[in-house]
Amino acid sequence: MKNGIAIAGNLIVDYVKMIDTYAKPGMLCNILSKSQGPGGCAANTLGCLATMDPKLLLQCCGAVGEDDAGVVIMDFLKKYHIGMDGVITKKGTMTSFTDVMTVQRTGERTFFQARGANAVFGPEDLDYEQIGRCRMFHIGYALLLDRFDEKDTEYGTVMARTLAKVQSLGVKTSMDVVSEDGERFAQVVKPALKYCNYFIANEIEGGRIAAIEPRRSDGSLDREALTEICGRLMECGVSDLVVLHAPEGGAYLTSDGRQGFTPSLKLPEGYIKGSVGAGDAFCAGILYALYQDYPMEKAMLLANGAAAANLAEADSLSGLRSVREIFELAEKYAEKGAAE
Repeated sequence: MKNGIAIAGNLIVDYVKMIDTYAKPGMLCNILSKSQGPGGCAANTLGCLATMDPKLLLQCCGAVGEDDAGVVIMDFLKKYHIGMDGVITKKGTMTSFTDVMTVQRTGERTFFQARGANAVFGPEDLDYEQIGRCRMFHIGYALLLDRFDEKDTEYGTVMARTLAKVQSLGVKTSMDVVSEDGERFAQVVKPALKYCNYFIANEIEGGRIAAIEPRRSDGSLDREALTEICGRLMECGVSDLVVLHAPEGGAYLTSDGRQGFTPSLKLPEGYIKGSVGAGDAFCAGILYALYQDYPMEKAMLLANGAAAANLAEADSLSGLRSVREIFELAEKYAEKGAAE
């Protein structure tokens, strides 16, 4: 019987700097505090899942360099009892890192990223026998994994070929993408969607893949457009579920036509300390709910609760709690009667 969740992709050390304002070119801002910790899709999502349910069997697949940052990643995985057999050390490379500049008052973030070992991590580094023993496989971030983003003559991209191979092992697949400026979404992400059972992304990423603007001219979220984006992504080949998250809430569409929107929790003033990893926390909530066969309303509540727990601290993991505590938080701050 298949058991556990394998997560592959970006392993990053985040250096989070809290700043008073984001300076214009040539101007100065003040760094108010700093911290560091593991980041990226694989580290963040696995850390969230391990915190939510320490009994859950988890496997990490990724690459680090021969440096102190690599040690930080490996120590983190050991601490949370996450399987490390799928993590390889790429000689002559540095571990990927990101300088995360976070405006203290708003939580808005700007990222300065060094790809490092993630740029040379490829499908040949995956242990498919190990992955085949798991029930679910999640990978991210597309657009930030150079080898997986490469073109493939048969499947469109190497990511698409990889997901197809994992699906052939009887494993449910899921993919996340990174937010970036540019026109690569259609050519890099679309080919892989037809080999995804689940697709979880934010509203901007989903909108760029679908070529639909998720927000109105005044910046407000267009929920009708969000529903249309979910439908367009399903048309691209996602087989079971599309979930899009935004600061205002999350929308979903299932293969049998069920859809809904669940507002984000109404958090008290001063609650939010930072938003690094909030999307990964939301994703972890959805993955856990799918693993446990929760109905979608409960899944969205858990995902919103996990994201809200994340917001309580400046880094990507310190705010996370157990599944029970996340549901308690969600029930406390949920907008009553607003879910559809």
